[in-house]
Amino acid sequence: MRAVIVDYAIYREGRRTKGPEDFSDALDEARATGDAFLWVGLHEPTEDEFDLVCSEFGLHPLAVEDALKAHQRPKLEVYEDSLFMVLKPVVYEPEADAVSADEVMLFIGDSFVVTVRHGESAPLHAVRLRLEADPSMLQHGPTAVLYAVSDAVVDHYVDVVGELQEDMEEVEEAVFAPTGGDPRNTAAKIYNFKRQLLEFRRATVPLVAPMARLTSTGVPFVEERSQPFFRDVNDHLARANEQAEGLDRLLTDILSAHLAQMGVRQNDDMRKISAWAAMVAVPTLVAGVYGMNFEHMPELRWWWAYPTVVVLMAVAVLGLHRLFKRRGWL
Repeated sequence: MRAVIVDYAIYREGRRTKGPEDFSDALDEARATGDAFLWVGLHEPTEDEFDLVCSEFGLHPLAVEDALKAHQRPKLEVYEDSLFMVLKPVVYEPEADAVSADEVMLFIGDSFVVTVRHGESAPLHAVRLRLEADPSMLQHGPTAVLYAVSDAVVDHYVDVVGELQEDMEEVEEAVFAPTGGDPRNTAAKIYNFKRQLLEFRRATVPLVAPMARLTSTGVPFVEERSQPFFRDVNDHLARANEQAEGLDRLLTDILSAHLAQMGVRQNDDMRKISAWAAMVAVPTLVAGVYGMNFEHMPELRWWWAYPTVVVLMAVAVLGLHRLFKRRGWL
């Protein structure tokens, strides 16, 4: 069990204290004083390892199943003895153009917090250190942990969408560059960018309803005075979602512009091919007529016939070239 416990402590009056080794004793001690709570942090526990926590804290089986299996949508569920919330921290790697999402589950109950982390990007350690440095915040109990974790995750959403904005500007410059670049590579880059943006929105959009619920009153195990703090988190989430939605619409427009540019380039190529084919067709036609080997043909026996025909073909080709050049076909 020690392998999956990332951290374990009792917080009394906003300060970390050492509690009993046994979960049950530590929880009883936290509840006995009334001004303390127990915070247990776990990392990817198995079912057997999580059974002890479930039995000691009375966690609901459905929430436990979600915490073990992971791959859940962000959500907020209220059970009889606890509040269960799922968050999805995201990480953007610009070098690989990849957005990945991990998961953090929080169980909030009477004088206890249990956090379950899946993946490596969850900011729980940094949140714990920040809260321990601010005892006045920790005095608000489990609600402070719920707010701090939500705030850290959503603030990182804002940072990630800013990085996506910068990379999207590079894609936009590549599409509208005079040379145009490699059309196949550009289209693949736009499509991959839309996939990463979709992965980002899978983490942020479903969180809107849970965060809106936390801004209202009457949520069990959440202090009534915490609504302004959750409203601030909700505002940051709304800004991240609006920016992501704007990027998605702009990417769609960029893809449409790229396809239109490809159509224009193909039309230009077709005009050039048609112009050169027309210029080749004139001498081919004349040569074909005089190559039919009929005995009675105009000027066939004339000494100047051959150079005259060659000159006429050259003049015709040069005339067509000048005409097509003037019209922008060449």
